[in-house]
Amino acid sequence: MLSSCSPALRGQPLHPLSSLFFCDTDMSGGCMAVLVLMAAVLTVTGAVPVTRPLGALPDARGCHIAQFKSLSPQELQAFKRAKDALEESLLLKDCRCRSRLFPRTWDLRQLQVRERLVALEAELALTLEVLEATADNDTALGDVLDQPLHTLHHVLSQLRACVQPQPTARPRPRGRLHHWLHRLQEASKKESPGCLEASVTFNLFRLLTRDLKCVASGDLCV
Repeated sequence: MLSSCSPALRGQPLHPLSSLFFCDTDMSGGCMAVLVLMAAVLTVTGAVPVTRPLGALPDARGCHIAQFKSLSPQELQAFKRAKDALEESLLLKDCRCRSRLFPRTWDLRQLQVRERLVALEAELALTLEVLEATADNDTALGDVLDQPLHTLHHVLSQLRACVQPQPTARPRPRGRLHHWLHRLQEASKKESPGCLEASVTFNLFRLLTRDLKCVASGDLCV
């Protein structure tokens, strides 16, 4: 006879572990012990959800940033053509800049996993703002920048899908992240258009092959 703790119904197929649910109705203590054993077995076999590591990327609907661990050869080639054209244009402008917007110490691995999302979002947004202004002012550059700008917009939209679902009452950025965000926010006010273009151009491949790859790798980027 089945006890009241058994979910099995007569005539229905049973799970391979369903024999553990059979217990004597006069042995309630034994029944409880069997259920505890059942829960432990399911946990080991993966039937019970495992808590996600705190350092992992959020499981938000529409968050697919992991797809950008590497770009296709065609996309990278389009960025190379754009970078070469931008560098030629900068030579003609003879820009003299006092500081580097993205110094060598800019390394997203120094941030926590969730902070990296915010830092990369700001880096991408500024890059798009500068390159779009450049494309608007130069028809020839606009043509060569068309595909890279499209790719960057797509990456930014996917990145924002990962950032926005976070709680609205997030703590204000501190430490290194706060310093970097402030640096990017002030760049448009303090730097000339030529120097902004130079900084974004020379940082372009680091953004694509290091920063983006690091964020896409989540807590595996160390």
